[in-house]
Amino acid sequence: MVKIDKIYTRGGDKGKTSLGDGKRLSKNSMRISSIGDVDETNCAIGLALTILNPEEEAAKVLSRVQNDLFDLGADLAIPGADINDGNLRIQKIQVTRLEEDIDSLNENLSTLQSFILPGGAKSAAHIHAARAIVRRAERSLIALAESEAVNQFALQYLNRLSDLLFVLARTKNDFGKSEPLWVPGKNIKK
Repeated sequence: MVKIDKIYTRGGDKGKTSLGDGKRLSKNSMRISSIGDVDETNCAIGLALTILNPEEEAAKVLSRVQNDLFDLGADLAIPGADINDGNLRIQKIQVTRLEEDIDSLNENLSTLQSFILPGGAKSAAHIHAARAIVRRAERSLIALAESEAVNQFALQYLNRLSDLLFVLARTKNDFGKSEPLWVPGKNIKK
């Protein structure tokens, strides 16, 4: 377990921060941006959880995801791509679990008839917002992976997570029966 005695250290006052291996980086580096986007994703999921019943399946799935996102932050805080290097890394089983959740939840959804507008029920709207933030985190991590070695399962995890959040948002809109649909050109017709 992590123990934190003091919140501020003054170590970042000049725009640098430390990674888990002690290396100092600029706070605007791609790695720190990726870590920040993963943190923002976790915050958005936490916000969605505040309006869900903790006993429902969606809340249980999202609570597990929040813990995985801290694992992902730890993975990114120590550079490297080797999942067996002794550091905490996202593993294939975490990606597989998301796929299983997606498949299970998708079984109860109505077939998509159009693109979906993010919204509908309040819980669906919050989950859609989290999904969009995950996509930003994924773009940040892809940009980092273009210049440094990154755990392949970290990339896969974020990609699957956005899919999971899409499906979860649909479940919150009466399993796809009451979601707002895109009507192409709706507002340009006279």
